Amino acid sequence: METGLKGKNALVIASSQGLGEATARELVNEGANVLLVSRNEDKLQKVNSDLNALGPGRTAFIAADITKTEDIDAIIKKISEEFGGIDILVNNAGGPPAGSFEQMTDEQWQASFELNLLSYIRIIRKALPYLKKNGGKIINIASSSIKEPIPGLILSNTFRTAIVGLSKTLAEELAPFNILVNTVAPGRIATDRVRHLDDVNAEKLGISREEVEKNAKSKIPLGRYGRPEEFARAIVFFASDANTYMTGGAYLVDGGMVRSI
Repeated sequence: METGLKGKNALVIASSQGLGEATARELVNEGANVLLVSRNEDKLQKVNSDLNALGPGRTAFIAADITKTEDIDAIIKKISEEFGGIDILVNNAGGPPAGSFEQMTDEQWQASFELNLLSYIRIIRKALPYLKKNGGKIINIASSSIKEPIPGLILSNTFRTAIVGLSKTLAEELAPFNILVNTVAPGRIATDRVRHLDDVNAEKLGISREEVEKNAKSKIPLGRYGRPEEFARAIVFFASDANTYMTGGAYLVDGGMVRSI
């Protein structure tokens, strides 16, 4: 399948590790130029070096905090200077703290709102002038909680679901500019975030992380956690020329874990 990504310019947020790094790697493999963004400059430098050696696409990076408007401005300026524009935006952010409703403070609600929803809104707003020029793709990464709330993750359940509403509304508003907007949601993908959540559950239940993993895998029809590159390939599809008529949708990459239709 021809992806048509060679020479396209992609902005991938939170791309120094996990799903963001895997997405950047797959895009570079397809010939896209990628701006890497994270707060951790050391990790960014390493990923940037690795991916530039990989080719055929090219990468650059900027250390930034996406909860700060001035940093978002710097991100947009950087990708414009490095690559000349934006064809693909992949919004991504680290997951908020685990906990129940009664455990969460106003400060935690506000911080999660700013990181997991408002940052997406602000980045899209700043990227739109570039995307409107020739059309483009916006892919918002969420969580399987958009289809089935996850116990103990009240913050994620709330703000990830809001991303779906944002994406669906934007899909209609931006369709006249040939901008396609979709939400892609991971299930249990083998990342540091999932390992952390497994540790939290293990401590809560008084069992080992291995037991938590075994129980979780028993509920996944494919019987295993997904690999980051498997999730990233779904992002590549929605970013590519293979997708010309899918917009406003929310798609799971979860091995069949979520049972809802």
